[in-house]
Amino acid sequence: MDTTLQQGYFILADISGYSAYLAGVELDHAHGVLTDLLELIVGRFKPVLTISKLEGDAVFAYTPTTKLPRGETLLELVEATYVSFKDRVEAIRRRTTCECKACRAIPTLDLKFILHYGDFIVQTVAGIRELVGTDVNLVHRLLKNHVSEATGWRAYALFTEKSLECMCVRPEGMHAQTETYDLGTLQTHSLNLHPRYNELTDARRVMLTPEEAYINFTHQFPVPPPLVWEWLNDPQKRTQYAFEKAVFRAADRPAGRTDAGARNHCVHGKKVAMNETVLDWRPFEYFTVEQVYSGFVERITFRLEATADGGTRLHVLCKGRSPAPGFLSRPLYMFFATKLYPWTKLMDMMGQRIAEDMARELSGPSS
Repeated sequence: MDTTLQQGYFILADISGYSAYLAGVELDHAHGVLTDLLELIVGRFKPVLTISKLEGDAVFAYTPTTKLPRGETLLELVEATYVSFKDRVEAIRRRTTCECKACRAIPTLDLKFILHYGDFIVQTVAGIRELVGTDVNLVHRLLKNHVSEATGWRAYALFTEKSLECMCVRPEGMHAQTETYDLGTLQTHSLNLHPRYNELTDARRVMLTPEEAYINFTHQFPVPPPLVWEWLNDPQKRTQYAFEKAVFRAADRPAGRTDAGARNHCVHGKKVAMNETVLDWRPFEYFTVEQVYSGFVERITFRLEATADGGTRLHVLCKGRSPAPGFLSRPLYMFFATKLYPWTKLMDMMGQRIAEDMARELSGPSS
C-alpha cells in the first residue's frame, strides 16, 4: 500500500437545495436531472482534477500541488463550472414539457463549492482508492458552514485561508467568516457566484473574428483546454517558450485576480519589452489581449476548442499595426509577426514544452 504523504487542493461541488427538491417529487425524473448535472460537473473537473468519488449530490475531487502550479486555474475552473451548471439548469427548464413537480422545481437547484488545501494520503483497500487525512475530513466539515445564514447566498465558492495563500490569488468582494469544528477553527473567504455569473455572461465581448484578423491559424495540442489555458497564461510557463530568453511577469490585478483589465509584462534583462493588457477573459473558452512593444500594437484572441480525443484545437487570431506611417503600417506589422517573431513558431515551441512536461510526468520521479 502506498502511504506517501502528499499536499494538494481539495474541492467539493455540492448541489444546493437538492434535499428539499427531492421532497415530494417524482423520483425517476429527479434522478435523471441529478445524473445530468453530476455528469456535467465531473466532465468539467476531469481535465484538471482527479475525481475521488461521488457523494450523493456532491462531487469530491483533488489535485496534488505539483499538477497545478498556477493556483488561479482552480478559481477559473470553479467559475467556468458554475456558468455551465447554471446554463444547463436553464436549458433543462426550457426544453422540458413535463409538468411534474420535479421538472417544475428544477430552477430551485444551485451549486456551491468548498475548497481547501492540505495533506493527504491515497489509500487503496480491496481495490478502492480513497483519500485519508485530517484535511480531507476538514473539507467535508466545511459543507456545514454558516455562509448562507450570514449572507443569504445560495451559490458561492468557499475558500479556506490556506487555499487562497497557496493559490496566490484573492478576489475582491469576498465574505470573510470563521468556522469552528471539532477538528479546529478555520478562517474562510467566500465568493458570491450569482453576480459573477452575470458578469461573465453579460459583459461586452472582445473577440477578433476571422474576417477581422490579419493572421488566423489553428494548432492542435494533446491536452485538454484547461491545461492549454494554463500554458498560455502562467507567467512561468510562458517564459519556457518565449523568444530571446524573455521573462513574463504578472503586473496589475485590479480585482485581485486575472480578468479584463489585468496586465502582464514581458521583460528582457531589466527592461520591460512588452506590456500586455487583458481585454476579455472567458475561461476556458477564449481570451483577448492587447500587446504593446517597440511601437507595435497588437490584438490577439486565443479561442480554445475541445476535441473528441481529449485534446485542444487552439485558434489564434491576430491584428495589429506598426509605428510606420500610413500604408506601410500593416506590411511592417505582418513582417514582424510572421517572419521575425511568428506566432506559429511560438505555438510550436509551446507544444514542445507541453510534450516534454507530459513525458516527465509519465516517467515519474527520477531514481
